[in-house]
Amino acid sequence: MRPSSAREMAARLLIFGFLFIFPTCIPAPAEGGTEDAWKILEAAIQGDKTGDRVIAIRVLGLLPSDMKAASLAAKALDDPKAEIRAAAATALGQMGSTASIPNLKRALSDKDVSVALAAAHALSLMQDDYAYEVYYAIVTGERKSSKGLIAAQLDTLRDPKKMAQFGFSQGIGYLPFASVGWEAFRAIQKNDSSPVRAAAASVLATDNDPKSGEALVNATADKNWLVRVAALEALAKRKDPALLTKIEPSLLDSRKEVRYTAAAVVLRLHAVQEARDAK
Repeated sequence: MRPSSAREMAARLLIFGFLFIFPTCIPAPAEGGTEDAWKILEAAIQGDKTGDRVIAIRVLGLLPSDMKAASLAAKALDDPKAEIRAAAATALGQMGSTASIPNLKRALSDKDVSVALAAAHALSLMQDDYAYEVYYAIVTGERKSSKGLIAAQLDTLRDPKKMAQFGFSQGIGYLPFASVGWEAFRAIQKNDSSPVRAAAASVLATDNDPKSGEALVNATADKNWLVRVAALEALAKRKDPALLTKIEPSLLDSRKEVRYTAAAVVLRLHAVQEARDAK
């Protein structure tokens, strides 16, 4: 036997002997990996630590078309803790659980506004018009109809400090708008509710209800320039040239961000009108 072959044989015998003496040192094949994964999630969901439960429920949103995940998240919508209910609504929206839409609509009337906001976002992801009820209320401080929101929620939506808290602690408030970006982010103050209202205005861009259009026009005169910019951008996306005369005053706004945005919106809506006239 050649020396190299002898060394190879000796190495193999050494490894074989090691495995024979210490078999547990080598990990077992991953049989039933999904079962172990579910055990991890279910243990966290059923545990006593709220933080762990929130995370475990929220990640269920990564499992679209999974009936078990949808069932666990739907059940969590009735949890006593608001943060759990909000996580459940978020997960259901991410997984696109259309079967949960009735439950999410009921969650719009949750006594905790953070849950209502999470439910509204989930419904908007599934293109359900009920979501607009909440975003309209954030922008205007008023109900759009008799659906959804309760009086206590409206009181919170009118409170700048509470809304600012949602914007920072819940991660719901700020959406980066194309025309302002980093400067807008720097402008956010401790008790500033504008990021939340600006985000809500952005969502109303896709609501065909004329009331939302009126709310956006009114928001172009908001005291906060972030909201004014968001409202203008939303109006641009609505593509309604009839609103041109109501947008043009923003060309004289004191903030250059608003003026520039308004100029772009005016150009866009004129182009929309010209295209329609050419047909």
